[in-house]
Amino acid sequence: MSRSPSERTTTGPDTEPEPSAPVLAVEGLHITVGAGRTEAVRDVSFTVGAGEAVGVVGESGSGKTLTCRSLLGVLAPGCAVSAGSARLDGTELTTLSARQWERLRGVRLGAVFQDPASYLNPALTVGRQLTEPLRIRLGLGRAEARARAVELFGSVGLRRPAEVFHRYPHELSGGMLQRVLIAIAVACDPRLLVADEATTALDTVVQAEVLDVLGRLREERGLALLLVTHDLAVVAEVTDRVLVFYAGEIVEDGRTGDVVSGPAHPYTAALLSVASAGDWRRRELAVIPGRPPEAGAEPPGCRFADRCGFAEDRCRTARVPLTTAPDGRRVRCLRAGELTAELTRSVTDSRAFEEVPA
Repeated sequence: MSRSPSERTTTGPDTEPEPSAPVLAVEGLHITVGAGRTEAVRDVSFTVGAGEAVGVVGESGSGKTLTCRSLLGVLAPGCAVSAGSARLDGTELTTLSARQWERLRGVRLGAVFQDPASYLNPALTVGRQLTEPLRIRLGLGRAEARARAVELFGSVGLRRPAEVFHRYPHELSGGMLQRVLIAIAVACDPRLLVADEATTALDTVVQAEVLDVLGRLREERGLALLLVTHDLAVVAEVTDRVLVFYAGEIVEDGRTGDVVSGPAHPYTAALLSVASAGDWRRRELAVIPGRPPEAGAEPPGCRFADRCGFAEDRCRTARVPLTTAPDGRRVRCLRAGELTAELTRSVTDSRAFEEVPA
């Protein structure tokens, strides 16, 4: 049962983590939006371990970005965590004050977003924007902070980092700016990095290079990574585990290889199919028929039932719980296991369209 904010245990932002505990533990998280407190995210639970990369996928409006922004303490006005718990190394995030968030962000918690130019000051060199947190948060002197900044720029793959240090944001490409933002995000050696659509606006080559940087930082620093993306190819390449969101809920959570090769939920299979299939001769893309329920709508059964080709009467009568399958993955489907072969076949068939005709 979810706890109300007043019932949650608050641990200070300087609490030492337990060696065996996950870096991030989210339990029964609910998020409301608007004056009517419409529930947009409900009963979300998951963990991220040290050095683990967890992908978060789903359609726009599925709740994945709201969930991640709640973990960063940057929910928009009118949005609020109404129940549940989110703990970073034992620190309860949902009850932090603004001052406590300032102490946590950039030190134990880093973030990288889409469109990095929007998060950088155009009037300051990127070097100054990196040395500032090093001096304020880590107490480094001017020369030491500058040397560390150049080293960080080099570590994220920027060529001639000493020259980049003196550049302004408008003098750098999108890929270079994203590397700058990653350098700033990991400057103080955070435990968790949240990357929200961090590679969406980049071309394929630059995207691969940025993902390489994130993978290397994860291995070298034991960095926990929460990667929000629409791109299932990115998830398959980079992550160890994937969370599939639909209409504010997690509908599947499992090892990435297992989920991509053999989805257990019809929505996951549909996502994988539309990512692969399309009539290239007519330039038509495959789509999932129908629309997700509106935020706050409470269909009596499975939220995906109206769009699901495998739904039965029982799927529409009562809320479907998230259950654990024998292989360890969690699935919100009454027919989980029963449909495995059929769902796998539907994804395999769709991949026959991947080759573009000459």
